[in-house]
Amino acid sequence: MKVSANVMYLDSPPAQSNPVILDSLPVPATFEDREMPRRARLQIDLILLAIEALDIGGSEAILTLAAELELQDIIKNRVNLWRLRSTNPLRRYSQRRSLTVLEAKALVAIACYLARRMTVLIRQLLLAYQQISDKQLSMEHHFRLSEYLERFRKHFRSRMNPRRSGVLAYSSDEKLNELAISLLGELLFCTGTGGMQRFWSSLFDGEV
Repeated sequence: MKVSANVMYLDSPPAQSNPVILDSLPVPATFEDREMPRRARLQIDLILLAIEALDIGGSEAILTLAAELELQDIIKNRVNLWRLRSTNPLRRYSQRRSLTVLEAKALVAIACYLARRMTVLIRQLLLAYQQISDKQLSMEHHFRLSEYLERFRKHFRSRMNPRRSGVLAYSSDEKLNELAISLLGELLFCTGTGGMQRFWSSLFDGEV
């Protein structure tokens, strides 16, 4: 994933009420007081969708981690979380409101913390995918990888609006598998040192 270079960031101090963990995610100056771009809202929701496909309790883990990171004033409960994620324009019940910068920061922090906890699993699945691809075998030859892909396809089809052109592009199992594997790579991208900052910056690629 490319990260934009030469991006100017605001150096003004964060609002006092903002959780400290979010201070490490600088906002490009051109996005001050603006809503998050469409692609960023889509990408954040898809990353969380991949986490839910990896962990059957992923949705509950998001809320638990929100409390642990003192983000419960931003992500208050399950309904609030659903509303935030429904700012993804591809959702069946997409919200008219957009995602604020602060809300996006909170979701990014949670996604990256959860990804870090699953680093070993993510690496194992990416390695399995590479080995299976090299041998030209079907994904069913690796139970855990096959399970992840099946869950991802199920989540995607149940939550995204099939009439959206962006969803039609993933009408086949093969295309959805490719997306799911690509998201595994992005989750791994989030796990290393500075991963959360890199993922956050990548959301503004092409926007500033």
